[in-house]
Amino acid sequence: MDYPTLWFVLLGVLLAGYAVLDGFDLGVGLVHPLHKSDHDRRLAINSIGPLWDGNEVWLVTFGGALFAAFPEAYATAFSGFYFAFMAALGGLIFRAVSIEFRGKVDRAWWRLLWDGMFFLSSLVTTLVYGAAVGAAMAGVPLDNRGIMASSTLEQIGPFSLMVAALTVAAFALHGSLYLGLKTTGALRERTRVWAWFAYAAYVVLFFATTAVAVGTIDRATKNFDEHPWGAVIVLLNLLAVLNLPRCLTQRRYGQAFVSSGCSILALVFLFGFALFPELVASSTDPADSLTIYNSASSPKTLRLMALFALIGLPFVLAYTSVVYWTFRGKVQIDKHSY
Repeated sequence: MDYPTLWFVLLGVLLAGYAVLDGFDLGVGLVHPLHKSDHDRRLAINSIGPLWDGNEVWLVTFGGALFAAFPEAYATAFSGFYFAFMAALGGLIFRAVSIEFRGKVDRAWWRLLWDGMFFLSSLVTTLVYGAAVGAAMAGVPLDNRGIMASSTLEQIGPFSLMVAALTVAAFALHGSLYLGLKTTGALRERTRVWAWFAYAAYVVLFFATTAVAVGTIDRATKNFDEHPWGAVIVLLNLLAVLNLPRCLTQRRYGQAFVSSGCSILALVFLFGFALFPELVASSTDPADSLTIYNSASSPKTLRLMALFALIGLPFVLAYTSVVYWTFRGKVQIDKHSY
């Protein structure tokens, strides 16, 4: 069995799961300043209160699997993008702190402070994720030992910024649709308006980013020449994006949320499809790129990891399913709420 390819696919599954699940609660943070009252802001926070920490299990698992399966790629990425990853980690920490601390003091200024922190930490985390994906697609300068030789500012190119903006729009759309599922009345109608604006931004950035990627980055299309079946995912992504206006017009929030999630899944798949078999692509010399073969652990390690994944992944899926089923339905405020 080709274990490096297997683990590349499994990492893609973990990343896609994280993007869809944590994408909506990051999106809830992105639209947080748009709420008109403290009651609405509490509803928004409580809609993700039981879920956000479980969603991040997918990210932790992804990082652990990357470290074990492809240690050289892990070392290069986490050292080269050190400042960016510390910013993302700080954002995740302050998001958690803001959710927990917001209701500790019954003062307007106190809640306003942590509401602002909730928004800023969500924004920074989302921007970093998008910029990292853009930099990975565009490639980074690597030497012949696979070490990244660039500063943080050098890693932030126009394409990275475009992908960062696209990620913000996608998560804001996803979060608005999630709030539409969890709320009622006037708040629900306002989330529909937010979703329309986020959708418009997403469509513009989606096509602009795609055009730049196809026109300027060779690796964005090279695998489609060898595996034309990948175009099916492009088609499914377009169908999901085009289905959103119909769902919003008819107020079918559930279908809209599923379509938004499918679009995010498709984007993660296309990112992996374009990158394969590279994990950290070199922008200077393709021979210096870290691939799933020259940065992988030993076959014995990958085989043992596959066994643990076979045992452990069903538990993660079961845990996620039980949590979401338990906290299904509209969000309500009670004495135990944030």
